[in-house]
Amino acid sequence: MKLLVYEHVSGGGYSEQPIPPNVLSEGFAMLRSIVSDFKSAGNEVTVLLDARLSKLNPPIDADCTIPVFCLQEAENFLTNAAKINDAVYVIAPETGQTLQSLVEFVERTGTVSLNCDARAIQKVADKATLYETLKKNGLPTPNTVAFNVDGGLAEVKQIISGKFNYPLVFKPMDGVNCGGLSIVKENAQIEAAVAKIKAESSGKHFIVQEFISGEAASVSVLCTGGKALAISLNKQNVKVAAPEAVSSYEGGIVPMNHPLGQEAYRMSEMVVESFPGLKGYLGVDLVLANDKPFVVDVNPRLTTSYAGLCRAANFNIAEAMVKAVLKDKLPTKKEISGFVYFSKVETPKPAISVFQKVAQIREVVSPPFPLHNNVKACSLVAGHGNSLDNARLRFEEAKKHLLTIISRGK
Repeated sequence: MKLLVYEHVSGGGYSEQPIPPNVLSEGFAMLRSIVSDFKSAGNEVTVLLDARLSKLNPPIDADCTIPVFCLQEAENFLTNAAKINDAVYVIAPETGQTLQSLVEFVERTGTVSLNCDARAIQKVADKATLYETLKKNGLPTPNTVAFNVDGGLAEVKQIISGKFNYPLVFKPMDGVNCGGLSIVKENAQIEAAVAKIKAESSGKHFIVQEFISGEAASVSVLCTGGKALAISLNKQNVKVAAPEAVSSYEGGIVPMNHPLGQEAYRMSEMVVESFPGLKGYLGVDLVLANDKPFVVDVNPRLTTSYAGLCRAANFNIAEAMVKAVLKDKLPTKKEISGFVYFSKVETPKPAISVFQKVAQIREVVSPPFPLHNNVKACSLVAGHGNSLDNARLRFEEAKKHLLTIISRGK
C-alpha cells in the first residue's frame, strides 16, 4: 500500500513555534520506528516533516518526505496527500482535540484511516467520560472528580475535603505526557497545582484523583474495533512532581515482568473493548498496586513505548495493526525477544556535522536535533539485550558514546 504517516510534533504541528526538545525526542522516535516497520512490511511510505528538521536530513526510511514550513501547510498537505495514498496514519496528542481533529480531516477525505474513529478518540480523551465508563463496567480506576479551571478554589477545597485524603493527583482533563500533572500533599498546594494546569493546558476542565501507590505501567494493545489483544506490558519511568516542579515521562522498559501482568492484560483488553470504534494500536496506562491494576488513562494512538517494543517483538507490529484495522484480524503469535531499556537523554546542542554522526548510532532512535531556538537538545536512546541487565548496559554504553561525541564536537 501507499501510506501517509503524519506525526504532529515532527511533522509541522510546531512549525510556527519552537519545538520542545524532550517532546520532539518522543515524536520523532515514534515516527521513525513505525515508518521502518511499515517499510519492512512492503509499503510505500510518505511522511510530512517540519522544514527545520528535513533540512538536517534526519535518519528516516521514508520513500518521500514533504517539508512543512507552517501549520496551515501541514493541514493542507495532510488533506491533499491523503487523497493520493491508500491509507493514512496520524500520531498526535489528544490535548486540545488535536488528534481527534486531524483524524476527522482524514475521515472527510474518504481515505482509509488506520487510526481509531474520531468519535471514539473523543470519548477516551475526555477523562470524565473515560472514568465514568470504566466505573460502570466494574473496572478499577482511581476515584476522580472533575472541576472547571475558572471555578473557585474554595469549591475545590470543599469537595476534596469530603471525598479524598492526601496525597492527590491534579491533571488536565485532556492532558498527555505528564503535562500539567502534579502530586498535591496539602491544601496549601492546590492553588499552584491549578495554576500549573492553566499554564500547560488550554482545556477548560481538570480532574483531581486519589493517588494510587504502585508501579507505573502501560499495556500495548491491538484492536479490530471489537476484539482486543494485549501484546506487551511496559514499565514507565515517570516523575510525578509537586506543583512548583515539572512532571515528566522519561522512558521505560519493554517488556515488564510483574506478578499482575496477566491481570493487566485482561483488564486492558476489557477497557479497549468497552469503547466501540477503538481500533489499531493503543496504549492503556495503569498503576500496578499491591493487589490489582488500576486503569488511569487510555491513549487512542501510538505511544512512545512502541519505540522500544518494535525492537523486541518477533513480529511486525505495524503490519499487525494494519491487519487489525482492515481485515479484523489479530496476530496469533506475539512473541518478544529479550528486553529493551529506553530513555530520553538531554544533551548540549550539537553542531550539524556532529548531529549527522550521532544519528548513525544504532541505539539512538531519535537524535538530538540542533534547532536554532534551543540551547539544549534531547535524544531517545534504546538498548536491546537478552536480559534486562544487558539491555540497560547497552543503553548506558550508547548514552556514553553519544555524549562523548557531542562533547568533542567532531
